[in-house]
Amino acid sequence: MNIFGIGLPEMAVILVVALLIFGPKKLPEIGRSLGKALKGFQEASKEFENEFKREAQQLEEPSKIKPDSHSTVAARSKEE
Repeated sequence: MNIFGIGLPEMAVILVVALLIFGPKKLPEIGRSLGKALKGFQEASKEFENEFKREAQQLEEPSKIKPDSHSTVAARSKEE
């Protein structure tokens, strides 16, 4: 098991040190806030990626210019 380049023994040492520093009552609260922060970061990065893809698709599509109906009416009235 290798998460972020940290193996199981290193994770155990980090957990023991965190338990000694923060205590057993504070550790779950810290873990919860860290999890919420990571989830928020993931959601923001997905939203950014989707927005980037949407903008790239809009740039790839050829722009369709619609003729202005008012200009043709004005041109017809001048001809009459």
